[in-house]
Amino acid sequence: MRGTANRQLSGRRCRCRCLSFSSSPSPSPSPSWTQAIRSAADLGRPRRALALYADMPRSGYCPDPFAAAVALKACGRIASKLIAASIHCQLHKLGFHSHVYPQTALADFYSKFEGMEAARKLFDEIPVKNVVSWNSILSMYLRAGELELARRTFHEMPVRDVVSWNSIISGYAKAGDMDTAAELFDRMPERNSASWNGMISGYINRGDMGMAREFFDEMPIRNNVSWIAMISGYTKCGDVVSARNIFNQIEKKDLYIWNAMIACYAQNGCPTEAIQSFNRMRKLDSGVELDEMTFSSVISSCSQLGNLRFGLWIEQYMHLLGIELDDHLRTAFIDLYSKCGRLEKSFELFAELRKRDIVSYSAMIMGCGINGRSNDAVELFQRMLGEKILPNSVTFIGLLSAYNHAGLVEEGYRCFASMSKKYKIAPMVDHYAIIVDLLGRKGRLDEAYQLIRKMPMQPHVGIWGALLMASRLHGNIELGEIAARNCFKMEPKEIGYYILLARLYTEVGKISKAEKVRKMVEEKGLSKTPGCSWVE
Repeated sequence: MRGTANRQLSGRRCRCRCLSFSSSPSPSPSPSWTQAIRSAADLGRPRRALALYADMPRSGYCPDPFAAAVALKACGRIASKLIAASIHCQLHKLGFHSHVYPQTALADFYSKFEGMEAARKLFDEIPVKNVVSWNSILSMYLRAGELELARRTFHEMPVRDVVSWNSIISGYAKAGDMDTAAELFDRMPERNSASWNGMISGYINRGDMGMAREFFDEMPIRNNVSWIAMISGYTKCGDVVSARNIFNQIEKKDLYIWNAMIACYAQNGCPTEAIQSFNRMRKLDSGVELDEMTFSSVISSCSQLGNLRFGLWIEQYMHLLGIELDDHLRTAFIDLYSKCGRLEKSFELFAELRKRDIVSYSAMIMGCGINGRSNDAVELFQRMLGEKILPNSVTFIGLLSAYNHAGLVEEGYRCFASMSKKYKIAPMVDHYAIIVDLLGRKGRLDEAYQLIRKMPMQPHVGIWGALLMASRLHGNIELGEIAARNCFKMEPKEIGYYILLARLYTEVGKISKAEKVRKMVEEKGLSKTPGCSWVE
């Protein structure tokens, strides 16, 4: 394989015409040209960097090794093997083929597109290696998932700096081996913020917020990465209170910290707090430039609240700030409009998507499901499968909701069964809740109850509530009492379940039992919340 890679490189040298290098460029390099190339690359403009590099010999200047190294990195960004091979050819002509910086950049390029064997050969050909080149090959092995080869390389290194230590520790942390990562961390001769943040991120990824917090508390100096990592970690495990406590400790908050906290609220069922934080950020930090991530969380919060009025204002505000709708934001608005009953607007946005994915399809299917458009939901599902996009659990919630609204029991059952059998998706409690509701509405209460009993997880109050509602609808006292007892146990202060049971008794002529339930309500001091609509 190594010989094949080298023959491919050699074969390219004479045929490359993508960069027109002068056959005898001026021997004098230009620092200003090199700086311009580096600036273009740093600004995320790799094609501009390569164009400047190609213009150097045409303008009478010889590219230096540093300009060549930057140009090779730019090739990696646009995945151009042809241009990289032509630069490789030029390195030989200019005598830079043994220089540490372009040779290291070349090895990095071929590690991505030719494999680690070719990259290692190029690295081994460097006559005088420095710590930067060693760190680069170490990073290549880690990026390729070759942890054992990375470990050997780390021990081979004649000199290690803090980057070397951070890289190998990060590699073990990403592999989930936090014991080895911690052992290496303790042996580090010097540490920087990245060292501490690497350990914190490793424990967060393992779900060990206790150890992550210990390292965070011991950090001598924290930066924004540290604060955001902790907020995001608490977000993942649903600990909003701890995330807010961390957030409140930060004296100077930038956009990314605000975004992390707003996202925490939006992702953990606290949409009102998310919108309040958004408004507070705008009031306290008027100089902060809001970005797509900010609005994505806020639009999601509007969807959860059914707050179309504020969502429409957000859309106007984004237009005022010059923020264009990308596919991510369009999908967020699709979800908002569909949940607020504006399905035609959702279809309009869906048609404007540049690329449809599982998230956008699931949002549309869910919107059709909750708005009773079962045929549209099924059609979208089939179209999604036709585009080779596999469904996820959210997709099936939307699809099952569509069958539920249409009262299609057999179709719903088949869809529910296909989740695990065909698509290997384990049904969650919300999927069971929809099927229980579907069976209950159709009067198949015994089937619904048996399904609840066979559930692999503990049914939540929504499932028992659906059975109670169906029992009242079809006058089934026995199952109604079972469902009510479970509802009372899970939400003892929710008066709605008591009212449903009392009405069930009344409708089947059990007046004395209905009176008992009403007395229970009085004794517990429960009161009914005034009715309101969640959708504006």
